[in-house]
Amino acid sequence: MNATPEAHGTHRHTNRLANETSPYLLQHAHNPVDWYPWGSEALERAKREDRPIFLSIGYSACHWCHVMERESFEDPAIAELMNRDFVSIKVDREERPDLDEVYMAAVQAMTGSGGWPMNVFLTPDLQPFYGGTYFPPEDRHGLPGFPRVLAGIAETYRTRREEVTTQAGVLARHLQVQLALPPGGGGDPQRDHLDAAARRLAAGFDPVHGGFGGAPKFPAPMTLGFLLRAWHRSRDPETLRMVTVTLDAMASGGIHDQLGGGFARYSTDADWLVPHFEKMLYDNAQLAHAYLEAYRATREERYRTVVESTLDFVLRELATPDGGFASALDADSEGEEGRFYVWTDGELRAFLSEAGLSATEIDAVVDYWDVTPRGNWEVRSILRIVGAPPEPDVIARARSALLDARGARVRPARDEKQLAAWNGLLLKSLAEAGGVLARGDYLDAAGGIARFARHVLLRADGSLWRTARDGAGHTPAFLEDYACLADGLLSLHAALGRVEDLVLARELMDRAIADFWDDQGGAFWDTSDAHEAIVARPRSVTDGATPAGNSVAADLLLRLALVTGDADYYRRAHSILRVVGSALDRQPQLFGRMLAAADRSLAEPIDVVVAASSGDVGQELRSAALLPYRPDLVIASLRPGDATADWPLFIDKRPLDGRATAYVCRGYACLAPTFDPGEVERQVRELR
Repeated sequence: MNATPEAHGTHRHTNRLANETSPYLLQHAHNPVDWYPWGSEALERAKREDRPIFLSIGYSACHWCHVMERESFEDPAIAELMNRDFVSIKVDREERPDLDEVYMAAVQAMTGSGGWPMNVFLTPDLQPFYGGTYFPPEDRHGLPGFPRVLAGIAETYRTRREEVTTQAGVLARHLQVQLALPPGGGGDPQRDHLDAAARRLAAGFDPVHGGFGGAPKFPAPMTLGFLLRAWHRSRDPETLRMVTVTLDAMASGGIHDQLGGGFARYSTDADWLVPHFEKMLYDNAQLAHAYLEAYRATREERYRTVVESTLDFVLRELATPDGGFASALDADSEGEEGRFYVWTDGELRAFLSEAGLSATEIDAVVDYWDVTPRGNWEVRSILRIVGAPPEPDVIARARSALLDARGARVRPARDEKQLAAWNGLLLKSLAEAGGVLARGDYLDAAGGIARFARHVLLRADGSLWRTARDGAGHTPAFLEDYACLADGLLSLHAALGRVEDLVLARELMDRAIADFWDDQGGAFWDTSDAHEAIVARPRSVTDGATPAGNSVAADLLLRLALVTGDADYYRRAHSILRVVGSALDRQPQLFGRMLAAADRSLAEPIDVVVAASSGDVGQELRSAALLPYRPDLVIASLRPGDATADWPLFIDKRPLDGRATAYVCRGYACLAPTFDPGEVERQVRELR
């Protein structure tokens, strides 16, 4: 254990995490625990000294991670037990989703539940044998105290080694089976599978509050995206209603920051009032896209408003100087979860009065936002929309005054690390929103992410880094990083028509095929040979809070097959879909993005090619093509001299009369070419 001097002549511990870039790991850099980052130094020590590994996984915006740190990892007596008997490793789950997936599956198998912080004990050869989530510092509420857990595990490892080894081996084999490809695949998805999935989702729909199931309730943007596709095909009003009721309820709820925009991670209750207050980049990127799709489908301005307030929040709060975006804002400030966002009736009224609102106006505002003397959450109020809206000017003045007051509070910490996959999700949303809403600032920000990817994340050999901070990348990327970033680049090409974005999207997917494809399994692994071999190799085909790499890849490969004419992309996409096959309709809440890919695979291809001239890049034509809700539409552009000119989709498509020209096509049969953006929008809208 190292020590560094502090002010006033005192000392504090500094462990090996001080050299890391993850804010979560750095939060633990001065614990008295002899923490290691995941790597050869820790793993070799465990083998050399025959010590069990204590592996603790969390993330910087995790409330209970902070609680366990304060209660246990900062306690010198508990740290002494850990340092004496274990090699302790701290992992940021967002940097290492492979470790999180495998060992979370182990904890769930052992305990029946999971969550973060996730704490698991491993043999030196990385096989798990005991685990859980939060452990209190002493026995409490039926949970064993962490010191008792540590002492018991150490004693068991010393005196009952054969039993530990046997149990670990059984669990390892279980994980290898569990993380293998799901049963029930083997056939191409059929339309009736998708219809059955929509019916099953309807059976779990909450018709009052929106969403699916009870508390806790997650936004599920991928599920909403699939249902919007299902409505587009069927025109069933009840299917559309599931989408709109959910989007409206979330937008009005406490999960949505009514002042500053953006969404918290999930709601602890069934009616979207009380969130866990952390704001994640991936949630806001995907929800912005869900509201954008709803706007395109319905033309309801309220959805456009949410898109813009969400993306404006992201640009304002999460942008980094190099064009990338940080990962999250913490749930806690001043030692309390949600403190930054909640109000007492008295303080809110006082701020509004100081801003010049009349008593009548203040009454209208507090009724609108559900602020009461008793509060709607622990004597404070979380702002949500429940009452009649006051005049727009009153709300605007109230929002401005409260934002100023909130700005004087201690702000939640920001997780500064930039993740390739999450930046790819945002790239897609910014590019499409910029095109649909004519927001040049969104297109500029999307271009900034593309530059960040090329200059920081992209390595000289064509591979990617998973994570970066302050211009330096590290940790080899996972499948989801390649797929999400390529997906975003394809959307950026659709919006701006730059050939370099299209070419890089294809290069990234070619690299993913080379490094992650499994011929025997017919789908992608999550990890490549650049990652350590652990107890099981993860291969995700179901979506969590972020889409599975295989889900994004299947959809992306279908689009690339259309644009490039490469039949191998089409073959691999259908291979992935056959892996999940008829399983899609059994648990559709786990397959939102894969269901969307299956839906695309069953539809006739539709595309718009914009052939630009040297003087007219065709921006208005691309924006017009983006406006209608046509979820299967692929938009590609060709400029003079582009290296993609010989790709089949572009053959015989050229600017006419020296003007940018749009070719709107279904099933490779094209309508009359046009220079007119209005005609492009009409042609696309009438595609069925």
